[in-house]
Amino acid sequence: MNVKNNRRRRESIEKIEKVFLDMLMSKELHQITVTDICKKTALNRSTFYANFVDIYDLADKLREQLEKDFNTQFQDTDNRSAEKMFRHIYENQLFYKVYFKLGYDQKNQVNIYDKARAYKDFDDKHTKYHIEFFRNGLNSIIKMWLAGGCIETPEEMAEILKSEYRGR
Repeated sequence: MNVKNNRRRRESIEKIEKVFLDMLMSKELHQITVTDICKKTALNRSTFYANFVDIYDLADKLREQLEKDFNTQFQDTDNRSAEKMFRHIYENQLFYKVYFKLGYDQKNQVNIYDKARAYKDFDDKHTKYHIEFFRNGLNSIIKMWLAGGCIETPEEMAEILKSEYRGR
């Protein structure tokens, strides 16, 4: 029986996701086919279609899951949130490389920015500019770190961010 979260089904989905992410590193999204994925995973097309509508649905579901995982990392605000963020990115490097390659950072915004704090720390009139500046700066730092192979530890990256943000 193909129950929603049984072990075999979960393993099939994980195979599909891994192959898909690997393929995205060398191909554009529109160049990847269900047939390509099924050949590389040795799974039937019916297995793919039992879990995903098409390639774009697969990409969306991966993005949604990562954003959900990412956002749960920051439900409790503490002094280690930047370190948690960089640790999550470090542990999911391939996905984040794909995330940025597909431009999801421009379409969707993960919710780590404390807007209430920004309005408290900055002039309310210009806070929206600060938030946008911070978000784009952070994305650039993450992209640079990923492109360099994440040589610095998540702890070092958190310190870099903290020193640039000057404790605010």
